Amino acid sequence: MSAQAEAFLEMLAAERGAAANTLKAYGRDLDDFAAHARQAGRSLHDADSALLRDYMGSLARAGLSPRTQARRLSCLKQFHLFLAREGVRQDNPAELLDTPRLPATLPRFLTEDEVDALLAACVPPPDGGAARRWLVARAALEMLYASGLRISELLALPRRGLGRDAQMLMVRGKGGRERLVPLSAAARAAAEALIAHDGPRRSPYLFPGRAPDRPLTRQGFDRILHDVALRAGLDPARLSPHVLRHSFATHMLARGADLRALQVLLGHADIATTQIYTHVLAERLRQAVEAYHPLARGGDGETR
Repeated sequence: MSAQAEAFLEMLAAERGAAANTLKAYGRDLDDFAAHARQAGRSLHDADSALLRDYMGSLARAGLSPRTQARRLSCLKQFHLFLAREGVRQDNPAELLDTPRLPATLPRFLTEDEVDALLAACVPPPDGGAARRWLVARAALEMLYASGLRISELLALPRRGLGRDAQMLMVRGKGGRERLVPLSAAARAAAEALIAHDGPRRSPYLFPGRAPDRPLTRQGFDRILHDVALRAGLDPARLSPHVLRHSFATHMLARGADLRALQVLLGHADIATTQIYTHVLAERLRQAVEAYHPLARGGDGETR
């Protein structure tokens, strides 16, 4: 990897608080473009717009998804902007390249009854076997659904953050940004039950893994979520931590929450990210009008 690429990744980590996975992905993207540039007799830091367009075209011809293409272009735009700001070059050749059109995808979410079924399924068996597993499931599901947390935010929660009669949680989100989220009485009770059970473990984390000094892994939680879905009679393929976050947001809006307030609760830097949930509600409203409004359909059953 070139010195310029390493400096760029260091900047992302130091100034923007980029996650380790983001840095790895951007590093791979830069390496891939550098290989393409070498084939054209160029280097990573002296590419022009023509070479960048040729590279993006090669990604499309290779069958990479529009989302992957868009991420690589975003990386290259940020990298060349960094080079310009550092005085390595005078322009940003990626600035005017068009981002690939992404397919419109609406977030998947559960119904309120399905969420209730999941929570009801988090009950230890009568013989008390694997009781802790179900205490973890209940506390995690209550907190994910009640506060709209990302799974990375949930698993990183410190145990000390849940003080006596805590009404709010301080959460560190993407880019190191902190926000306060409300903690429902049910979520607090479930978390306190887990803490009481985990007393002897002396872990700094609310959700410790097998080793008390480390948090529960995402893979470990996915296995728990899979078992809860089966117990609740739901298809595990429909369930993920992000689906619970989408469910929180969708249900909040459906019950009258303000979009700006929801943006703060979800930790979105840009309200445009939050607005995707309005599309979900708009589609539901359209279906409701077509189904129930007396003037929505003509005598032949067709929508007017």
